Amino acid sequence: MRPIILSILLSISLLSCKQNQAPALQEATEEPIESSVAESIAKAYGVDRWEAVESLAFTFNVEYDGGGFDRSFEWYPKEDRVVYTSATDTVDYIRSQVDSLSLGADKRFVNDKYWLLTPFQLVWDEGLTFQEVDQEAAPISGEMMNKLSYSYGDVGGYTPGDAYDLYYTDDYTVHEWVYRKGGQEAPSRIYTWEDHKEVNGIKYASMHKDTTPAFKLFFTNVKVN
Repeated sequence: MRPIILSILLSISLLSCKQNQAPALQEATEEPIESSVAESIAKAYGVDRWEAVESLAFTFNVEYDGGGFDRSFEWYPKEDRVVYTSATDTVDYIRSQVDSLSLGADKRFVNDKYWLLTPFQLVWDEGLTFQEVDQEAAPISGEMMNKLSYSYGDVGGYTPGDAYDLYYTDDYTVHEWVYRKGGQEAPSRIYTWEDHKEVNGIKYASMHKDTTPAFKLFFTNVKVN
């Protein structure tokens, strides 16, 4: 799954979904290019612990110039169940049975969960094509880092054809992230990965910023059972 890039003023669902099931790879419709770096990043963030996870709860927060919002989720992957809570609504649904009432909640879940678990999506999502670069200047900090680029196919998901660049250090920790809408060469958005934390073996970046002083996307109330 990958996030949905939408307007900040609309909903700050910033990044989309390639598939609706997370825990295992499915047969791809086209031959993927595998990446040992992708596997190493996923392992560094704790993907090997995922089979033991009964539930994951988190709050997705966004602050920007003139506003902000937060929304919370409780995910029970073995039950295929999500409970979504916002300031105005609560939706309890089964992901394999999404309907018109739960579609909006599921789109937000896909987006927000992708931000939290991007390293896992590298091995969960089907049909990814990877390109690895040993050293390149990261776009925000200018520091030399390794780069893993990956792209999705043109079919499936909420926004097919998107591409991303992860800038990571030798311990496979990601520090910056580029989104390229529709696979274009130029960056559409650039974000940091900061303040890494670990809960019951699951590692995540708790803070993301862009190149503006006002924007922050961050996670609170992360619980892994």
